[in-house]
Amino acid sequence: MPTTITYTQQGDYLLPDLKLPEQPKVEIGVFGQRHKRYLKEHHRLIYFNLLTSCKLAAYLADIDSQANEMYDLLVQQLSEKENITEQLKAEHPVEWTRKMNAIRLTANEIVNREIIYT
Repeated sequence: MPTTITYTQQGDYLLPDLKLPEQPKVEIGVFGQRHKRYLKEHHRLIYFNLLTSCKLAAYLADIDSQANEMYDLLVQQLSEKENITEQLKAEHPVEWTRKMNAIRLTANEIVNREIIYT
């Protein structure tokens, strides 16, 4: 069945009534939102190609998922490497918090560099 195109009169011109199809509703987390902002600001062509092909939401959800997996893995590996244990958490909670915050910051920077801002 062919698609019917409708037009709207704008002054002396008839302009087609164009509308993007609905994109699926998916939750996009912090990493996906950062990548979206990066694409909008630095790679507009890629952003608009994904948007107009209705692939942006799925793409950002995938990026967000990859980034979260990498972040979780890095936090786990770095905390094991630094010997940050539940015992340290129980005996020295302030030191444990300081070290975990440093590890989370490091993991966040790596994820941003490797996935989000590329």
